[in-house]
Amino acid sequence: MLAAVNFHISFYIVAILLGMTCLVYTLIQQRIARLQNRFFLIMVSIVIINGISAIVCAVAGIYRFRFETAVILMKVSMFSYFLIHTMLSSILLFYVCCVAGIMEQFSVKKKLLYCIPFAVTELLVVTNPITHFVYSYTASGEFVRNWGDQLLYIASMLLLGMSIACLCRFWGAITNKRRLMLLYFFVVATSGIVIQLINPNIKSELLGESLALLGLMLAVENEDERIDADVDTYNRKALHLDLDHYIHAKRKFHVVIINILNSDIIERMTGSANSDIVARLVASYFCTLVPKYHIYRVNPSVFVLLSMEDDAKNMAERIKERFEQSWIYQDIDVTLNAAIMYADVPDELKTQEEVFLMIDSPLPKLSAKKVLHGDALNYLIRRADVERAIQQGMRERHFEVYYQPTYYMDSLKIHGAEALIRLKDPELGFVSPEEFIPIAEQIGMINEIGYYVLREVCAFWHSGIPEKNGMDSINVNLSVIQCMQPGFVRNIMSIVDSYQVPHDRLNFEITESVAASDYHVLNDVIEELKAQGFLFSMDDYGTGYSNMQSFFELDFDIIKIDKSILWAAQKEGTGKAILENSARMILQIGKKILVEGVETKDQIEMLRPLTVDYLQGYYFSKPLPKTEFIELLQAA
Repeated sequence: MLAAVNFHISFYIVAILLGMTCLVYTLIQQRIARLQNRFFLIMVSIVIINGISAIVCAVAGIYRFRFETAVILMKVSMFSYFLIHTMLSSILLFYVCCVAGIMEQFSVKKKLLYCIPFAVTELLVVTNPITHFVYSYTASGEFVRNWGDQLLYIASMLLLGMSIACLCRFWGAITNKRRLMLLYFFVVATSGIVIQLINPNIKSELLGESLALLGLMLAVENEDERIDADVDTYNRKALHLDLDHYIHAKRKFHVVIINILNSDIIERMTGSANSDIVARLVASYFCTLVPKYHIYRVNPSVFVLLSMEDDAKNMAERIKERFEQSWIYQDIDVTLNAAIMYADVPDELKTQEEVFLMIDSPLPKLSAKKVLHGDALNYLIRRADVERAIQQGMRERHFEVYYQPTYYMDSLKIHGAEALIRLKDPELGFVSPEEFIPIAEQIGMINEIGYYVLREVCAFWHSGIPEKNGMDSINVNLSVIQCMQPGFVRNIMSIVDSYQVPHDRLNFEITESVAASDYHVLNDVIEELKAQGFLFSMDDYGTGYSNMQSFFELDFDIIKIDKSILWAAQKEGTGKAILENSARMILQIGKKILVEGVETKDQIEMLRPLTVDYLQGYYFSKPLPKTEFIELLQAA
């Protein structure tokens, strides 16, 4: 008898050692983020625990006639074995569903349905100490299998069959190597079960399961060839396989592509030969957005994120905003430029070839810090049309200056206006300033457009109409590209003085985003122009680009609070507190306040206690062509 027990224990020890090998290797590799990985670890743990329980039970069985404690230990170990081992087939089914890529698509109802065999078999085992349906012991302590044990085996085979059916159904979604290893698992695990059923003296069940798990670990769980070792994300090959996997499984997901356009900046700044520093910096950030197993480095400076949620747009915007901030490397602020694109699969992209075409297609240099999606991915074609419209517009006077009035808060009488450039192309129709201004900056025409607006404003003021109708000033937007041009201040002075416009009648606006990144350059320009009597406003305060250094150091006369703050103040939450605190801080540093986006009388009443100076918004007027604006002035 002792020899037979030793023979059985040797099987269990081998099973435990194989299971421990799988467990330790998987933990060392740290590939445990996926649900698939966790199910694998559960299966390995089941085999290890079962092996230990079987050994304890076998040893305790030898001494059951001598020690009452041995009897209790034997029964507890046997109960533990059945309780834990019964879970294995159900966990395997869930594991196969994960490998096939369909687990995440299951509804709660379907998941519960798949759990029914698990619940039934576990209930049989849990109640066995009372019912003895599964097994029992004779008066002499001999172990006896009952009809419930056969039911457990039937349920186990049923779950194995369901696993095989799932594998066959989604055969095309699984790589060839994974198919073979899953089939290997079924063959080896089933062989161990069948052998033990035929001859209970050969304890091959756990050994077969542990061998099968070892095969899964080597071929399915091991991902060394899928990993970019330099940044510890997945590589191009992994993306190929995963895209093919998800598309075959008919999964819906989003592809977000980030192309870092100046990834060599650290090497140029520090002389470092390590070209992967930038990649590691951004990879760490991407891990805060999606799980690591959905991050791929497909080229040295190109990352791809896969999102299974409906948040690709928000994710792309968050990435864009992050790249508008600096990155820290060895106490050095590094600015990275990135082109960001995203698309839906399979709604917009049908195959992995189309995804890689999008990844590998050359990008225009000027798409940095742009989020491209949908029609915007036809950026080059559209950009060429807009570029033509800009150039033709300057020649054929398709540009026009509109005016949106500003009003005094206390009297609600007109104070001034903001000059806004508009472009109406014969073919494209109205082209948004948000579209043509960046392109104009890129092709070197922003100076021409800026000076055109200034001449139009100066000519309008020189006509006497604004002053005659009570206007104090007109706001003119400045591009930072203009400000950095040699002779900028001289050119401004030349245009304004040629129309004999008093300098204090012009208020130059600079957006907060520009001021935040280039205030050192702008400080000299502002000081020089303010010395000549011109006024300055910070536009779009509170839009997310806050830079307190620029806020305090640049000598603005007026701070324009963005409409988003005003609108948020009408909602529940902290919006009103932000508006009130912003107004209080601006007043404390001695600046005047203009609030944009005023659309209702209630908003005006909300602003009255805040000592706001000026208002602007659709409540008073939308931007108007000069002729309509003059009519508005004369009707006031």
